[in-house]
Amino acid sequence: MSKAEYKRLGDYIREVNVRNRDLKVTKLVGLTIDKAFIPSVANVIGTDLSNYKVIHHEQFACSLMQVSRDGKMPVAMFEEDEAIMSPAYPMFEVIDKTVLLPQYLMMWFSRSEFDREASYYAVGGVRGSLTWEDFCNMQLPIPSITRQRGIVSEYETLTNRIRLNNQIIQHLEATAQALYRKTFVDNIDKENLPEGWRMGALTDIATYLNGTACQKYETNGQNYLPVLKIRELSQGRCDGNSDHVDVSIPQDYIINTGDVIFSWSATLFIDIWCGGKCALNQHLFKVTSSEFPKWFYFLWTQNHIAEWKRLISAKATSMGHIKREDLDAAQVIIPSKKCLMELNEKMHPIFEMYILKKQENLKLTELQSLLLAKMGQ
Repeated sequence: MSKAEYKRLGDYIREVNVRNRDLKVTKLVGLTIDKAFIPSVANVIGTDLSNYKVIHHEQFACSLMQVSRDGKMPVAMFEEDEAIMSPAYPMFEVIDKTVLLPQYLMMWFSRSEFDREASYYAVGGVRGSLTWEDFCNMQLPIPSITRQRGIVSEYETLTNRIRLNNQIIQHLEATAQALYRKTFVDNIDKENLPEGWRMGALTDIATYLNGTACQKYETNGQNYLPVLKIRELSQGRCDGNSDHVDVSIPQDYIINTGDVIFSWSATLFIDIWCGGKCALNQHLFKVTSSEFPKWFYFLWTQNHIAEWKRLISAKATSMGHIKREDLDAAQVIIPSKKCLMELNEKMHPIFEMYILKKQENLKLTELQSLLLAKMGQ
């Protein structure tokens, strides 16, 4: 699509500013930097909600503050019936849906290229903010409504498949958790363990490799590995914004799909990594065990995640973290090898499917990114 066919965004949208004067709407939502609406956790006791803005189906909310600092512009299309939001959020809607589909516009806002352009315009703003005028002056290609519907249909097909896989993943996790509880929690008395079982430290069942300061191995060459940091672990993949290191980084700090990784600094997150080969950054532990299945550690930590959060929040500094002595002190039930082998036969196919569905979602996400990139061609 040629540059001549790009149109000014402001000619196709208009601001909306409906207030909750009658207090009819009670559902309060917020907007994340990842372009999604979430239930608000703000304490609104004593707050006059009549001044809050009402957002309706297929309307948009955005934040123009600190866009250049964050490198992203939070903006999303509301898909439910209605809710209220802080009056600080600008809201807008498509003027004519027979000319521009809201879903197509949301796809455009989802492009990394859009975020880069918004960040560029925001550089000169107060605290890196984007003005409404500059936002409206941004341009986008607007093909025929038939072509828009086709593009949206392709994207939604991928989105629905990802959503279905996530439901399957949640079901697999629930099944594994139920098996874990039945074997290691329900009717288990720590003071009177079955024969062959014992209490031991978390470090008795696995080793924990702390990542390295990957900037020491930074490279601009063609032969590189992406760097796994807390950000990448939480989103389940490395992307175009991930750092890179030379492949000569020591093998100990290279991880692969199936490795158990958890963050030990500031933000607690644990998962079985499914994003392929990459380098392990500091503030992350790689967990390995020659005796215990990976799922055992994964399930144990998931069932004791509240204790990890308590350990982190109890630290005196704002960057609380889990130390090696915390791992040594953490007590866990260590079952007999026979019990582990029996349970592993049940768990293995669950986690095989778990990894498979996560890998499939990574491929589907890549296809979404390609489709978004093609919108600007």
